[in-house]
Amino acid sequence: MDKIIETDIVIIGAGPVGLFAVFEAGLLKMRCHLIDVLPHPGGQLMEIYPKKPIYDIPGYPSVLAGDLVKNLMEQILPFNPGFTLGERAENVEKQADGRWCVTSSQGTKHIAPVIFVAGGLGCFEPRKPPIANIEYFEDKGVEYFVRNPEFFKNRNVVIAGGGDSALDWAIYLSDVAHELSLVHRRTEFRGAPDSVEKVLELAKSGKIKLITNAQVVGLNGNGKLDSVVIQHDTDGEFTLNTDYFVPLFGLTPKLGPIADWGLAVDKGAIEVNTLDYSTNVPGIYAIGDINTYPGKLKLILCGFHEATLACQSAFKMARPDQKLSFKYTTVTGIEGLSL
Repeated sequence: MDKIIETDIVIIGAGPVGLFAVFEAGLLKMRCHLIDVLPHPGGQLMEIYPKKPIYDIPGYPSVLAGDLVKNLMEQILPFNPGFTLGERAENVEKQADGRWCVTSSQGTKHIAPVIFVAGGLGCFEPRKPPIANIEYFEDKGVEYFVRNPEFFKNRNVVIAGGGDSALDWAIYLSDVAHELSLVHRRTEFRGAPDSVEKVLELAKSGKIKLITNAQVVGLNGNGKLDSVVIQHDTDGEFTLNTDYFVPLFGLTPKLGPIADWGLAVDKGAIEVNTLDYSTNVPGIYAIGDINTYPGKLKLILCGFHEATLACQSAFKMARPDQKLSFKYTTVTGIEGLSL
């Protein structure tokens, strides 16, 4: 039987703008449920550059992307939002009672009078290396996300990539896996300097097998991955036994199924009315980098503003029989507003 979740606002995208929308909705006593294809909240901030400093968040001269997500999660804790993670929002249908039903890729149904599309640059799909038979080994040893580190406990793991995600997971899994190899096509890495330093230290101590100037070019196995073929710039081709291959080359943003929902789209972004960031479909709003309008700036702080105004408008749709009373949090605080 399909799982059914009812709420006031379904938020598609658990990035910083989607998370802040939970806070603004909570101040108005509206409950939110978030859907994200990634296995954790935070969007690209957590998936691509969790240790990257951000300088344009008001009140923070500098804040790491991961810390911003952590603070946003703490801020919305009193409002007890729900999460459907690791599932993609696939279909949206209008119900007989006027509410929307958003069905995920796993069949979970989310019912609410209002939808916020806060998908950042869209659905993130992994950038796959050009290996001929890689699709065959997906879920048979090839993993594009590290959803549960314990999944790799006492196994041989090969990670490919040179950015923050590859470095961070190589460091973390070096204490989990039986053997951890990191393959990168260059000797220089794109990640944070402290992460690069840690990887080099772990390689020196034998905790990580570091293979640079090389690429994984082939996969072997009968029904399940058992080895990868590595092409080295000077040493030529060789085979490395492994249980799992984790290519971490970043994510490609795509609008995904949202493109088929009847929303007005311009160059891959959803057109909105800047009065309240509503779309051409009543009851559906678009906030953050996924929307477009004259003068649009793709900044997190702009998304926060959009989420605030969208929540004020959404209240009238979610609670048509109630009067909206705007009050400053400096006067009311958030005590007593927990949902």
